Amino acid sequence: MGWDFARELERYGLASEAYSRGHQGANAPRSLWQARAYCARVAKTHYENFSVVSLLLPRHLIRHFHAVYAYCRWSDDLADETAGGDAALALIDWWRAELLTCYDGAPRHPVMLALRETIRRFDIPPQPFLDLLVAFAQDQRVKRYDTFDQLLGYCRNSANPVGRLVLRLFECHDAARAALSDEVCTGLQLANFWQDVARDLAIGRVYLPAEDRARFGYSDEDLEARRCTPQFRELMRFQVDRARGYFDRGARLLPLLPRAARIDVDLFIRGGRAILSAIERIDYDLWTQRPEVSKWAKAKLLLGAMVRNCTT
Repeated sequence: MGWDFARELERYGLASEAYSRGHQGANAPRSLWQARAYCARVAKTHYENFSVVSLLLPRHLIRHFHAVYAYCRWSDDLADETAGGDAALALIDWWRAELLTCYDGAPRHPVMLALRETIRRFDIPPQPFLDLLVAFAQDQRVKRYDTFDQLLGYCRNSANPVGRLVLRLFECHDAARAALSDEVCTGLQLANFWQDVARDLAIGRVYLPAEDRARFGYSDEDLEARRCTPQFRELMRFQVDRARGYFDRGARLLPLLPRAARIDVDLFIRGGRAILSAIERIDYDLWTQRPEVSKWAKAKLLLGAMVRNCTT
């Protein structure tokens, strides 16, 4: 069965019968083993690439990556797959309180029950998890950005904590690696923004900073009309080059990582670059088609990452 967040929220959410009674409910995972299985299902049913990533991970880390991914998935869906606005903010506040029970309390939610094991095993502080919730709450309040610096502020909460969590799981987190990881994660976030310019506008979100649109002469009227003008192409050429710079700087992280982590991070960098190349191939016409990376191209990226990093 696929992922149906409305059903999951009904079973395990704030308004569920289980929470109104103050316990998990008859069908909820009660043991750590059941909680791990739940997180594995979340990861495998929602994220099509997670099974590929899992193949590259040391076996002892897979359940911990499942727990972190399940936390991120629930966080994202509470923001984007619910009524939005104040209702979403209330759910995010509830989720924040549930997270804090992992540090000082008895978790009830299956994701939090599994996540507590991961937090304790790798001594993970609450900040990266909390930062993600700041970003998801921001999406309910802020729909457009005036400056690139403002957008970077969003990326610091929406993307960079994920890389820092990965470093924690591979037990190689320090200030230097974290800074380079931030470059990679910001690049990935920007690549995803530029890939989804049309999709985001359809739900009322614009991540192209107003200062950049003004610099290239792309008006709000052009934006709302989804016009692929020469100015838009130049704007997107600039944004693609800017995102590529983050990957170029972040690639310096690779030789500083354990081999297993290096393969995954190399794959993500090359995947982000592939999105940018796909944007270039359609001549930046993001309004008429979404740039995609084919399954064959993804397979080549995976094989290349494995060969490069298993021979160095």
